[in-house]
Amino acid sequence: MRILGDIFMQTLRTLWAHKLRSFLTMFGIAWGVGSLLLLVGVGEGFRSGQRRELNNIGENIMFIFGGRVPAVPGSSISARPYELTYDDYLAIRDNAKAVLHISPILSRGDISAVSDYTSTNGEVFGVVPEYNQIRTINMGPGRWLNEEDNAQHRRVVVMGSEMGRNLFPGRPVVGNTITLNNVSFEVVGVLVKIGKEGNSGTNLRFFVPVNTMRDLFRVKGDNKYDAISFINYQPLTTDGHELAKQQVHEIIAQRHNFDWHNKDAFNEWDTIENMKTVGKIFDVMDWFLGGVGLVTLGLGAIGIINIMLVSVTERTKEIGLRKALGATNKNVLTQFFLEGAFLTLLSGGGGLAVAAGVMALLSTLPQPEGFDTPQLVPTSAALAIISLALCGIVAGLYPARKAAMMTPVEALRSE
Repeated sequence: MRILGDIFMQTLRTLWAHKLRSFLTMFGIAWGVGSLLLLVGVGEGFRSGQRRELNNIGENIMFIFGGRVPAVPGSSISARPYELTYDDYLAIRDNAKAVLHISPILSRGDISAVSDYTSTNGEVFGVVPEYNQIRTINMGPGRWLNEEDNAQHRRVVVMGSEMGRNLFPGRPVVGNTITLNNVSFEVVGVLVKIGKEGNSGTNLRFFVPVNTMRDLFRVKGDNKYDAISFINYQPLTTDGHELAKQQVHEIIAQRHNFDWHNKDAFNEWDTIENMKTVGKIFDVMDWFLGGVGLVTLGLGAIGIINIMLVSVTERTKEIGLRKALGATNKNVLTQFFLEGAFLTLLSGGGGLAVAAGVMALLSTLPQPEGFDTPQLVPTSAALAIISLALCGIVAGLYPARKAAMMTPVEALRSE
């Protein structure tokens, strides 16, 4: 143990004797480690932010809208438009076994809302109570819509946070009455604000039972008596979203007289597929940034090998003298190996500490929408440590072996 301590102290003295050279070599590796962890951490923060933004809408949501049926697949010429209907929703609800939750949405953005204090305009959504199982609905005061509200065509409304604040500034909302296009509605609930800046569409909406919406505020236009704006649904499982989509396509195509294999006839948005695409993009970014970091680490290892080879050359006589006084090949090998390993680990630890410090500093700053605080990714940290260990072994072992293999006579005779 004492011999190991002596070797360690000798290593420190040697590195200190060549401060600038040692610092520059260590800086290269610290830069590589810090860059690797920071860039991957920033990418992970962006990935997390995008996932959170989608979860503000809801988890595993699939949207389908009315579309156009091309006369020739792949062509938009002479395409026949079709609208989704309330009966389409009922058919999907009753027959699509791979669908877990489903809600029709009847949307109007031209409805005037008036309270005893002020008036405003917002988007009115007619939905079934199951809507809160699909979309992110965080209740504040009051309650969400229930089956009795829909079955009895009650004139009740749940308001987004911004609508509540606008219509009842500084006053209680639940239990009061508003009018929507001069029709009186009782406010039964208010939602919690979604999003950091409160700019989510949900904050600016009114939610009423879909049957009430169909009674009072149907979609405008000719031949739209039973039309709805779109349908939201969730698959039974994330992996089963393609089966759920196929079943929905088959039902809609059958009801609107076209071939469900014609993908151009459907207008939809699949958040599950969107998240997979985003995930693949960030996986590629992680691999690219990781590769850049590993190349930087490799260059740092080359620098350490170089500095250790120079050190062996400069200390040839010292090596010869030590071996003449009884130092074994193992002693010399250990000393030079420890110098390389110490340079590598100290610089890598410094890079890790700096990256963690920068991420901690960024966490105290306001984060933009769609971006979370950069995170120290354990996988990347482990990869950096393993890479550093390998670099340290390679960087220290070759020069150390070269030094250990010198004969005392050869070393003492060297100029």
